[in-house]
Amino acid sequence: MDLSRSQLPARPLRAFAAAALLVMGASACTPVEQDGATTTPPTLPAFTTTTPSSATPSPAAAPGDYSDLLLTAADLTNADDTFVERNRKGAPDGHPGATAFFVNEPDTRAISNTVLIYPDETTATAALQQATSTTKVTGEPQLVGVGQDGIVIRGSRPDEGKAVTLLLFTEGPALVRLEFQSADGDVTTDEFVTAIGKMQQIALRVGLPTQRGTG
Repeated sequence: MDLSRSQLPARPLRAFAAAALLVMGASACTPVEQDGATTTPPTLPAFTTTTPSSATPSPAAAPGDYSDLLLTAADLTNADDTFVERNRKGAPDGHPGATAFFVNEPDTRAISNTVLIYPDETTATAALQQATSTTKVTGEPQLVGVGQDGIVIRGSRPDEGKAVTLLLFTEGPALVRLEFQSADGDVTTDEFVTAIGKMQQIALRVGLPTQRGTG
């Protein structure tokens, strides 16, 4: 797959804007309490992100809210780590989809899970290519057997001093971004990344047709 920006097909401006959500880590990852107050960030400073001032918790699913299709903390938990959910938000920045943020109990690992829904598969693929070519994570993109057009980037953000594994793939009109963060030198295993990615793929394959049909 040629991931260079010059090879990207033409696409609506909305696709570029939504892809930017993925590059920035889907800014809705800051933990938020039900009353709208921001909770204390995890102990690893690199896990903190900025929530837009316009973002407010919604008591009910809004149009374009696909948060029910995201994985849960129980899906991420295994014998080595127990994860808890810090935030879940539908329609990030007004784009159809959802995002959630999880940390393990010692606050040494974090997972950001974002799904954006596009009008069709072609637009989703174009957005994936844009997100891949503009990511701030170091490391070379490599093909991976998860979803359609699966890409994994293993590296770091040098200015934040943490290990990062980024998984991007599409499932029909959905674009998935899973970011696994940990301390520098303590990289998330490929087996775990692949297993979590395939679980999210299955959740979309099963739930997306029903939700789009009723939305």
